[in-house]
Amino acid sequence: MGSAMGSHPVPVPTTSAGREGLVALLARPGRAVVGLDFDGTLAEIVPDPDQARAHPGAVPALSRLAPRIRSVAVITGRPAEIAVRYGGFAGAEGLDGLVVLGLYGAERWDAGSGEVQAPDPHPGVAAVQAELPDVLEEHGASRGTWIEDKGRAVAVHTRRAEDPQATFERLRAPLHALAERHGLIVEPGRLVLELRPPGMDKGVALIDYVRRTGAEAVLYAGDDLGDLAAFAAVERLREEGVPGLLVCSGSTEVTELAKRADLVVDGPAGVVDLLSALAAAVSDEAA
Repeated sequence: MGSAMGSHPVPVPTTSAGREGLVALLARPGRAVVGLDFDGTLAEIVPDPDQARAHPGAVPALSRLAPRIRSVAVITGRPAEIAVRYGGFAGAEGLDGLVVLGLYGAERWDAGSGEVQAPDPHPGVAAVQAELPDVLEEHGASRGTWIEDKGRAVAVHTRRAEDPQATFERLRAPLHALAERHGLIVEPGRLVLELRPPGMDKGVALIDYVRRTGAEAVLYAGDDLGDLAAFAAVERLREEGVPGLLVCSGSTEVTELAKRADLVVDGPAGVVDLLSALAAAVSDEAA
C-alpha cells in the first residue's frame, strides 16, 4: 500500500472494509474494476455544465491505470457521448477498453467501437419537458434556474439561481409530482433535480458491469447524491464476497457521501492523484 507515484503514495482507507478492498485491488489488479462518476469526480463542478471538462490529469492517469486492471467504467448521469467529449476519452492512448455508462447506465459507449448503444426514449420525458416551464413559473423558481435537455432525461439546475439552495428545496415537491404523473422519477444532485425513467441508477449499472466483467474487486469514486446508489451497490457486492473500496471526491457539499466513504480525497485533483498512485502501485502486476 505504500507504493507511490512521485510524491503521492496510495492513501490508506479509514475503514477495515475499504482496506480489504484496496488490498484485493492491488493484489489482483487484472481482476479489478474501477468505476468513476464524471462531474465532481473526474471534472470540477462548474456553474455551466456545458463548460465542464475532465481534470487535465485525468486522461493521463487513466491511460496508465486502465491497461493494468480488468476495466475502467465511467458511470454518469450525462448522455454518454457528452461525457466522452467533455472527458477527452475518445482515441486516448491506453483507453481502448474504456466504457462510459451514460444516463445512469441506460446508454453504453465502448472505446473499442466508438459507438453508443441506447434504448428508445421514454415518452414521459417529452411530456415533462413541455410542462416544465409552467411548473417552474407557478412555483416561483428564481431567475437563473434553467432546464437542461439530456435527450432521455431532463434536469432542472438551480446553481445559477439567486438563492440556489432555497430554489432547489422549493422545487423538490412539485417536480416529484410532475415526474410521477408521467411515469418518471426524480434524482436529486448538487443543486440539480433530474427527471428520468425508472429502473436504472448508478448502482444497477455498476453491479451489472461488475458481474459482466467477472471482477473480483471494485473501486467506485463519486461526489453526489446520485452516487449513493453506487455506494450501496459496492456494499452489496461486499456482502457477496467481492471486496470494494468507496471513494468520495470532496466532502463539503454532500456530507452524506463522505460519511459512507472508506476514503475521502480532495476533489478531482485528489481522484487523479489516487488513480496515478494506483497505476504506479500495480505497474509490476500482470493485467
